[in-house]
Amino acid sequence: MVGENTNPESQLLPDRHPQHDLFICDVADAVLKDVMAQMEHPFYSLSKKPETSIRRYEHNGNWLQVTPSVKGLATIYDKDILIYCISQIMAKLKNGEKVSPRVRINSRELLVFTNRGTSGRDYMALQEALERIRGTTISTNVRTGDEEQIDTFGLIEASSIRRKHGLDGRLLWCEITLSSWVFNAIRAQEVLTLHRDYFRLRKPIERRVYELARKHCGQQSDWKIGLDTLHKKSGSKSDEKEFRRAIRELAVHNHLPDYLVVFDTENDMVLFTNRNTMRLSSADSEAWTGSLDPEIFQDVRSVAPGWDPYFLEREWRAWLGDNEIIPKSPERHFIKFCKSWFEKRGRP
Repeated sequence: MVGENTNPESQLLPDRHPQHDLFICDVADAVLKDVMAQMEHPFYSLSKKPETSIRRYEHNGNWLQVTPSVKGLATIYDKDILIYCISQIMAKLKNGEKVSPRVRINSRELLVFTNRGTSGRDYMALQEALERIRGTTISTNVRTGDEEQIDTFGLIEASSIRRKHGLDGRLLWCEITLSSWVFNAIRAQEVLTLHRDYFRLRKPIERRVYELARKHCGQQSDWKIGLDTLHKKSGSKSDEKEFRRAIRELAVHNHLPDYLVVFDTENDMVLFTNRNTMRLSSADSEAWTGSLDPEIFQDVRSVAPGWDPYFLEREWRAWLGDNEIIPKSPERHFIKFCKSWFEKRGRP
């Protein structure tokens, strides 16, 4: 498991690990899943050219910094590898099976799953993608009162590739050790379902806009956002004029999965309307119905003074359902929700 062996070199050697610590991807029809934090924040480059500059985003005193390696920042296409791993692990968790952050992938199955070709060039691109993902580092701050905590992490800890001998150099399989940050988010089910046609979206900006719509609109009827805010959240390096043209074109063609897009040019707003086409499993579509420790409501009065704890409980459960979350630690999750609610709204 992550943390048991911190030597990166040893994690590249499969024979030095017990076999039960290896998770092998073999779910052909896994439902696409992605970690919510990856959908909310612009970790990935939308450019097809190598992006080697440091990105930094700030909002209300919080900041996020993404540092690429000399190979360039991981791209939104590279992210397909992580989506594949996340989808496979979630499928196994749903069936009550054991999983591990150490994942083995059949290279051809990954390429087919993500709607790619299987030529020698595609296998080479897969290797380059792993190098960019491994080299991308993320730092962010968490503010609590007068203190600030800065966390730095990667998307994967290590990768290993088995290649076939010969002229084509075809990859047989890849072995990836997911970072603790990614794996813990999966185990906590902080994930959302993606439409299978996500991999058919060819333009980077289309994928990024879909992610944001999926994260913020979810299963609600609609979601509205200003063009300038959407531009900032997307992480696009295009200027405002070019970004506006891209969103206008997206609204005209309207081929985004799950959501109808309308661009209100007069008010500079983008409206997403739910098409109600989301493919959800029965477990995903139901809100969490577990019980809470009654003593937790006294703690709620402390973190959200003036608010009815039972009203907040209803709001929290509705939020869990909208975002398809099954909390691993319900009481702690509920308190965090109430604290955030009070910070945003104050006393009623």
